[in-house]
Amino acid sequence: MADDKTLRALFLHQLKDTYFAENAILKALPKMAQAARSDALRGAFGVHLEETRAQVKRLDQVFRIVGEKPEGVTCQAIQGIIAEGEEVMREFAGGEALDAGLIAAAQAVEHYEITRYGTLLAWARQLGLGEAEDLIKETLVEEENTDEVLSELAEDAVNPAAVA
Repeated sequence: MADDKTLRALFLHQLKDTYFAENAILKALPKMAQAARSDALRGAFGVHLEETRAQVKRLDQVFRIVGEKPEGVTCQAIQGIIAEGEEVMREFAGGEALDAGLIAAAQAVEHYEITRYGTLLAWARQLGLGEAEDLIKETLVEEENTDEVLSELAEDAVNPAAVA
């Protein structure tokens, strides 16, 4: 693949990167849910955990559509974002601002995923991968919705509680 410098090769590389990232997120979300003080935040993480499982299955389907085996390549970006979230969990454990920090960490993950799925969607369109396009779009919408839910939770409840 190193010699193949086409858009399809780049699409496959990013697909593998995203697959790695989603699987890493599957491991991180339960830890974040357990650390959360707010029942609402714990619930939001639980909902997104189920969505993430479905997203991995959709990525499996995209791999099949393009005739490739589902596999990941190490995504240093998501590893760094998750490590930052773990740092927040350690440093703010038991504190009033913990949930605000967890939301910030989760939104960093969401924003990363939104950029990845947005790019995959554009490239799938360019490559004429209509079926893959539909699957990627479904996940992109979920990621955007999760980001919005987290923003509302932060603004309406978590951030004011952290100040009080």
